Amino acid sequence: MGVSPPFLSDDTEQDDTEQSVTISIDAEADAAISLLTVRGPWDDQLRYNASASLRRCFTEHPDALILDLSGLLDPRSESAPTWVTAQHAAAALVPPVPLALCVPPDLPLAHRMQGLGAGRFLPVYAKVRQARVAVAGRIPGIERLSLTLEPGTDAPSAARNLVSDACLSWGLVHLLHPSRLVMSELVTNAVEHAATEIRVVVTRRGAGLHLAVADDDPRLPEVMARPAHPRPDLPLDERGRGLRMVQDTAVMWGSVPTETGKIVWATIKAASAPR
Repeated sequence: MGVSPPFLSDDTEQDDTEQSVTISIDAEADAAISLLTVRGPWDDQLRYNASASLRRCFTEHPDALILDLSGLLDPRSESAPTWVTAQHAAAALVPPVPLALCVPPDLPLAHRMQGLGAGRFLPVYAKVRQARVAVAGRIPGIERLSLTLEPGTDAPSAARNLVSDACLSWGLVHLLHPSRLVMSELVTNAVEHAATEIRVVVTRRGAGLHLAVADDDPRLPEVMARPAHPRPDLPLDERGRGLRMVQDTAVMWGSVPTETGKIVWATIKAASAPR
């Protein structure tokens, strides 16, 4: 998995003709609600960027997803099939991801979505805050454990213990070892590089686990390439080894920016084992 969305913008001082696809996540609420904002004239390039970003969102399996299309210029509603496809993809996840559109009612796209009958399954709201309240009410009961840690040497151990509690409580003992290993690396990375307060969340995703580590450092992690030949002066240099292990062990992993920093996440399933 790559660790950055295919196209990101900081959403500042944009004019109506500038295209952007922005992903953000509400990490303050108990539920992880992702917001994907699409701006500018709809064309093939924007469709590609939006579709790629949607796929990225779904691999992260948020608790809910809001598509903010209030800045989308689509007078002929040509983007409608993309949003209907997104709804089908969200509904097919286990567990399903509630999805909502934010489209001002005077835009042709709002009428188009209603005309397709998608409104029954893909509700349309005028404001993001309205959509946020609505989707929060549609999130089913979630099995989740969380912990806030100081960036000290004992943080990885506390995070591993949280994973153990989750696996034992939810009958996922077979995921205990790979999940503890991945969580330990993610938290160690946050301690060493972010040095801020760390929020750790373990969520059950069907037969798997979703691990998330949030910190206040906006820098996204990078996996360093394996050197063809070790440096003679640093024969034991293993920088980047931890993230390579995460990449090899997790079914999927990545990171997303938040308003205060970032979240690094990984999904562990029964087939997860170092490759």
